[in-house]
Amino acid sequence: MNMYWVYDLPNWLFGVLTITAFVAFGLGGLSATRRWVVSLHHEIHTHNDVVGFYLSALTVFYGITLGLLMVGVWATFSDTEAKVDREVASLAALYRDISNYPDPLGGQLRNDLRQYTRQVIDVSWPDQRRGIIPKGTMLILYQLQQHLVSFEPATEAQKILHAEAFHQFNELVERRRSRLLSVTSGLSASLWALVLVGAAINIAVTWFFHVHRKRLHVWMTVLISSLLGMMIFLLAAMDHPFRGELSVGPEAFELVYDQLMEPGADADARDQGPPGER
Repeated sequence: MNMYWVYDLPNWLFGVLTITAFVAFGLGGLSATRRWVVSLHHEIHTHNDVVGFYLSALTVFYGITLGLLMVGVWATFSDTEAKVDREVASLAALYRDISNYPDPLGGQLRNDLRQYTRQVIDVSWPDQRRGIIPKGTMLILYQLQQHLVSFEPATEAQKILHAEAFHQFNELVERRRSRLLSVTSGLSASLWALVLVGAAINIAVTWFFHVHRKRLHVWMTVLISSLLGMMIFLLAAMDHPFRGELSVGPEAFELVYDQLMEPGADADARDQGPPGER
């Protein structure tokens, strides 16, 4: 079953639904098994010590597994942010280079990069949030490449500039491809099965305690279920770097466009450095 619809929800609602589902599972199981569990214990001597040791071992193994997965997901999320930053750095450097090309070719090249940036912000990013790998920007890059190829340097300075522009263009293409590879990244179905089944087992073990006061047992189950729900919500929220509210956004592209490519900023492109240097 496709569960990607949860990324269309606000984070607070996604979190509340996740925690509620775990708490409902915990309380439902507790209600269904309480009488049977009581029959397994002796009236004078219970087996709570055995259940406690067993739960401790399970939580250690599960905590280590969940912690490693959290570290891996966070590393993937951070790496995706770095990929976007590197792509934007190449985009800004390329725009600075082509700003020194003679018109009308220079104007065509700058217009191509403006189109590319707006396409990324307005079309590609919404597609990425839905898990769709965008393709439209490649046509714009192909058009930019054809315009670059058509230029014939007349001086040594133009040859150096042209070589550097092609270098930055190739860097942009490679970093775009690297970003697109992250669109569909995420934990596999088998790992998610391990996470969810492991959480269910940990909650189920709490049902085997023999607690005379039912209210106390209920609160114990609610607390551990809520904790597991919060941890799994955070894992799910960061699992897909471009999905949901907790995701990598197009702010870096918007910054470059606003400070470097807009008509007002374009007049200063020859004299000022990239946005990060201002």
